[in-house]
Amino acid sequence: MANVKWIIDPAHSEIQFKVKHLMITTVTGYFKTFNLEVETEGDNFETATKIMFTADIDSINTNNEQRDTHLKSADFFDADNHGQLIFKGNRYEKTGEGSAKLHGDLTIRETTKPVTFDVEYAGIVVDPYGQTKAGFTVEGKISRKEFGLTWNAVTEAGSVVVSDDIKLHGEIQLVRQG
Repeated sequence: MANVKWIIDPAHSEIQFKVKHLMITTVTGYFKTFNLEVETEGDNFETATKIMFTADIDSINTNNEQRDTHLKSADFFDADNHGQLIFKGNRYEKTGEGSAKLHGDLTIRETTKPVTFDVEYAGIVVDPYGQTKAGFTVEGKISRKEFGLTWNAVTEAGSVVVSDDIKLHGEIQLVRQG
């Protein structure tokens, strides 16, 4: 069976993160610039030999310019020295009808840790323009401190300002090439 290359359709995909602020509300942010390439045998994602995702740190958007600037600073992502978040997938494991686990290595600020994401596979369709597309919802959670994002402050009452847990969520549409 021939190798198939898939690339992300950025117009129909989004990558977001959520973090608790003051432990009472959740702030949502997005990466506006990202890339994903996948190589499979035929249309079977369990055979993926390449899963490579990158997000540009400079593209972070939380709908607050001051907060975005702080996230890009050395207190957090240090965009000047570490321009990309990188995920290299090494195994797509089907766990049920339409569900899977995506195992791989996530790199933030030159720190690489193994992570596993839950995947909901929506299937493959041909769009009105004749393009073959595959759809996925990807979810997971990481500890930001494990990746060197340790900045925090404490309120007068002793509450932390930013939680350690970061929830990641992706709506992914891939386009089959060739």
